[in-house]
Amino acid sequence: MRKILLFLLFVTLAIPTFSQNAAYETKKDISYYPASTKADAYREERCKLDVYYPKNKSNSSTIVWFHGGSLTGGNKEIPRELLEKGFIVIGVGYRLSPKVLVKDIIEDATASVAWAFNNVASYGGNNKLIFVSGHSAGGYLDMMLTLDKKYLAKYHIDADSIAGIIPFSGQAITHFTVRQERKIKDVQPIIDEYAPLYHVRPTAPPMLLITGDREMEMLGRYEENAYLARMMKLAGHKATVVYELQGFGHGDMVVPAMPLLIKEVNRLSKQIKENKRIGL
Repeated sequence: MRKILLFLLFVTLAIPTFSQNAAYETKKDISYYPASTKADAYREERCKLDVYYPKNKSNSSTIVWFHGGSLTGGNKEIPRELLEKGFIVIGVGYRLSPKVLVKDIIEDATASVAWAFNNVASYGGNNKLIFVSGHSAGGYLDMMLTLDKKYLAKYHIDADSIAGIIPFSGQAITHFTVRQERKIKDVQPIIDEYAPLYHVRPTAPPMLLITGDREMEMLGRYEENAYLARMMKLAGHKATVVYELQGFGHGDMVVPAMPLLIKEVNRLSKQIKENKRIGL
């Protein structure tokens, strides 16, 4: 396990930006479900995404970002810390509990990632360089749609083709909103098909788990991620790392976690390109 101190707040200053070499555009409110699928008014309202991308750039890495909010609140967003870093950033909106069940929310997140695979080339991206990230509920969605391969398989996409998973304070056991659906208390942990832990496997993409301080996090969020990392390694997955951001709680760990996300996306993108897994 690795512990990160407060100086990470200043690491961002050392991360190069591309603002002098690229102009950026944002396309907003793109519906990501296939037009052929049956829709309702609520899905039409919520299931949209924004695409922020560098113009006149090819083979860009893409970060699909899911907002937090306990799966009961929040809206799509493009984190300002990811602006002008050379990435395509996709901010995803999704339906919320209790209007829909958590299984429907996971389906929404999956549909948005499938949209990314099928459309990033139009924005200068490469679908071999797609990363999924997000905070809290967003981190949970990252892990569920990637570790449980059945979700993306519906779109004929192998979840292992995701370049990397970087969840911020994601829940590794069955999400507490699922437990609320079943009238189970927050402090009663369970692990079933709605737990990333249930789907540990050796072939998953590289996974960087980032949490706040174990004494300041929500419930047992650090311990959940630490156990997930251990079980992934025992299952044979060698590319799982967990970071604990000391001094930061669940809500304020996002900003100091961003340099780690950026560094990981750049590292893995370089590795993929050098291994000639994409044509340049």
